[in-house]
Amino acid sequence: MRYDKTTKVLELAKTLGGSAEGLTLDEMAQLLGVGRRTAERMRDAVWTVFPQMEAVEDPPRRRFRIPSGLDSVFLTPSAEELAALHTAAELLQTNRAESRAAALNSLERKLMAAMRSGARRKLAPDLEALSQAEINAPQAGPMAFEDERVLGPIRSAIKSLKGLSFRYQGGSNPGRRRDVTPFGVIYGRINYLIASEGDSLEPRTFRLDRLLEVAVTEKAAAPPASFSLQAFAEESFGIFHDPIQDVVLQILPGDFGADDARQWRFHPSQTIEDQPDGSVIVRFRSGGMRELAWHLFSWRDKVRIIGPQALRDTMHQEMAAAIAAHGAPAT
Repeated sequence: MRYDKTTKVLELAKTLGGSAEGLTLDEMAQLLGVGRRTAERMRDAVWTVFPQMEAVEDPPRRRFRIPSGLDSVFLTPSAEELAALHTAAELLQTNRAESRAAALNSLERKLMAAMRSGARRKLAPDLEALSQAEINAPQAGPMAFEDERVLGPIRSAIKSLKGLSFRYQGGSNPGRRRDVTPFGVIYGRINYLIASEGDSLEPRTFRLDRLLEVAVTEKAAAPPASFSLQAFAEESFGIFHDPIQDVVLQILPGDFGADDARQWRFHPSQTIEDQPDGSVIVRFRSGGMRELAWHLFSWRDKVRIIGPQALRDTMHQEMAAAIAAHGAPAT
């Protein structure tokens, strides 16, 4: 009778996870009703999926077992997962997102410490190879600001539903102390605290790098139950909030044109429509016309702004300012 190899491999893994002394290859073959060569291949398949499996010398034979059982086996990270965690931490560190980088580095150390020594040794060569072969490309842009003296009190206030107090080196009255209800933090090109001030429930943005003397207050403070930080972020292109408008862009065919746009995320609410001439129409609803105009510069002559007029006007203004700054005549 033809047997289901997947079922037999899982049966073998279950047996190896529940056996204190382990199984020899002959015992595996007898258990599964297969030949020794097939048992070797099944053992290797289990070892690939469950790197915690270890070989125990029992002269003149070798026994194989999964000492910690299958529950912990399924929770053990792979080399690819650990490499992705390491790369993410390095990206945050490069961008000076030191608080989140430190958190990921701490998590990586905890995961490694929780693994058995045999599993660590088995993963080490693959992890080293992937860490050296996968790096983050340098990106131009502002350096993130994530001082733990700022983020620590913000997180404490959010967890305890308390108010937050700080001096803000921004706005129309720099240096004034603000008492706010923290809603959350949005990370991006520049990191912002989202909070309401005083008795108002209207969310406002405060740049993290302009917060000084941040402290948790004793005043109970919780965001409105209807507030969604994700929805708030999606109302704008970037972080700038102005009236939400229907944006319609045409991306023309050619290099860095329609083919790229089909794989591009302009906005979470976007739809993309193919056109007979090979171009695509991108539609979404958003505020933040100035930051959107800045982004559209990178599409050069491959983008046409169909609407709204406010975005066209903003693009004209930004282009005129750039041309004037470089001493070229405006056209």
